Amino acid sequence: MKKILVTGGCGFVGSALVSNLIAQNYRVIVVDTEWFGNFLPSHENLTCIKADIRNIEDIPFEDVDTIIHLANIANDPSVELNPSLSWEVNVLATQQMASEARKHGVKQFIYASSGSVYGIKEEEHVTEELDLVPISVYNKTKMVSERVLMSYQDDFKIHCIRPATVCGWSPRMRLDVSVNMFTWQALRNNEMTVFGGDQVRPNIHIQDMVNVYEHFLKNKEIESGCYNAGFENISIIDIANLIGKKLQGTKITVTESNDPRSYRQDSQKLLDTGFVQKYSVSDAIDDIIDSFEAGELQEGDNCFTVKWMRHLNLDQ
Repeated sequence: MKKILVTGGCGFVGSALVSNLIAQNYRVIVVDTEWFGNFLPSHENLTCIKADIRNIEDIPFEDVDTIIHLANIANDPSVELNPSLSWEVNVLATQQMASEARKHGVKQFIYASSGSVYGIKEEEHVTEELDLVPISVYNKTKMVSERVLMSYQDDFKIHCIRPATVCGWSPRMRLDVSVNMFTWQALRNNEMTVFGGDQVRPNIHIQDMVNVYEHFLKNKEIESGCYNAGFENISIIDIANLIGKKLQGTKITVTESNDPRSYRQDSQKLLDTGFVQKYSVSDAIDDIIDSFEAGELQEGDNCFTVKWMRHLNLDQ
């Protein structure tokens, strides 16, 4: 059986994705630095390699049919801590992986880009046809990596996915994205602090995100290209109000923000391939509440990317 190579498979999305794949009897190789831990279950079809993707010689490409490339320095604040590291991980390592994929006859390369590559747009429907005007180093690394990968489309199928902000529960939890952070604050402190509030951000439930990657994995014939993956464009204050309705009595404190950016996404191109959205932001909030009440919600410092990168001295 051919193998699936998942970089960043121990991450927030990766942990949920890999757990699904091995449950479906895929043979999976995970390559991850494990900076934030490894919460994957042991399984006969799973091989975990603790390695840095910049060290390309540590990555086994033999008999790999599909690469799902999730590993990156994620989000604007994390990248700003160490821009040079971010260019190395997010761009140079991606180019090296594409080159090795071609040498080893890989059939498909699925890449986790970002819905923020468009920059700030006035259009109500932000589609894949609009120009990319990235406004941060993180956005720029994603745009450049997309262009590098698309140059290989004659060698294998390239599916660049532009996710919205992913929300919901994962074995490797993140508490520094809006829905997750506000829900955790409400559960832990009975209060949410909202910076600004009018900013609109696209969101996608983590299980829908997993399903997007599986959709492309199972439908390799889909045309190479870039695909938005976000279904609910919601303001920050509306997210807080939704949580407040579920957790009655939660205080919402609104303060000024120095981050007025608003992003929107239109994912009709993805839907036209046959993908079906199944989950919502409301479901993500419910999942986090359920995991908290069951004592399964991870709450350590490694749930906060910037804080943990500083702890690991990755801001040098």
